[in-house]
Amino acid sequence: MDVTEYDAADGDAVLAAMAVLNACREHETPWLAPLTAYRHRMDVLHSWDGSPERHYLGSVDGEPVAVASLELVEYDNTDFAWVGLQVRPDRRRRGHGSALLDELARTSRERGRTKIGGSGWELPATMPFAAHHGFQLGSVEVARQQRPLELPPGLAAEALAEAAPYAEGYELVRLVGPTPPNLLPGVVALASSINDAPTDDLEVEDEVFTAERVRAYEDHTMDAGYRFYRLLVRHRDTGELAGHTVVVVDAERPELAHQHDTSVLREHRGHRLGLLLKAEMMRWLAAVEPRIEVLDTWNAESNDHMIAVNERLGYQAVARQLELQRRL
Repeated sequence: MDVTEYDAADGDAVLAAMAVLNACREHETPWLAPLTAYRHRMDVLHSWDGSPERHYLGSVDGEPVAVASLELVEYDNTDFAWVGLQVRPDRRRRGHGSALLDELARTSRERGRTKIGGSGWELPATMPFAAHHGFQLGSVEVARQQRPLELPPGLAAEALAEAAPYAEGYELVRLVGPTPPNLLPGVVALASSINDAPTDDLEVEDEVFTAERVRAYEDHTMDAGYRFYRLLVRHRDTGELAGHTVVVVDAERPELAHQHDTSVLREHRGHRLGLLLKAEMMRWLAAVEPRIEVLDTWNAESNDHMIAVNERLGYQAVARQLELQRRL
């Protein structure tokens, strides 16, 4: 197999990789919308928050059969390389995945990384392949989807009424686009509180957030063609930001939306703020993004609190994702 690195400027490679990824989606996760050429090019061009990310295409006799990505985070966990790897369903069990993984591991070692991690859907071949290459299970995440147009009328209002008596000392603040400078320090603290979410047996350090990283995340998300909605909850007496939730909507296909972080500072927990935030986000999006058909979210299977909130708001589990790791 020939392995070549490509970037967003290589239109032929972008289309070839997209075809492999869509074949995998159709076979394994039909509940995920197919990628468009624009969406995959934006995914290649913009990483999550500006961290270096490399992309590879594997071909046999000129035919694309596999794709991979390699993310080398620089803000934290700088001993880790995070990989994505997919082989076209009709070309599996021929060593292509192993060959591509060897290339990713070699590059990771050259970049000074001592651990490698990635994820795979819970399918019959995932753990055998992972175990063969020395990976161990570190955590399990569950993918859930909410379909707003199919929810019972009044669900968001009911959830807001349920949360309101516990959150009387708080107010909600809506933000569209970049965080204003005066609120950025508070948003950095909220982003950092995601470290309280369970990581189970993954050998990871806390993520490190700065104003520069938060701004890079916002900029890259919007530059990648998403409309950006952040909802804050603020303590009335102190003015402290107590929690937030973020949803982004695909500007190319506004029927698709994705839940990003939801977190509440430890000292403000116990006031149903997570439910308040997510229910109010539902009401807000219904008004400004009425075309949303699917809203995706992911949570660690052990994150009982957030799962309860999501299920209260009509999210349904669609798949389990295995988080894997090994030392290089």
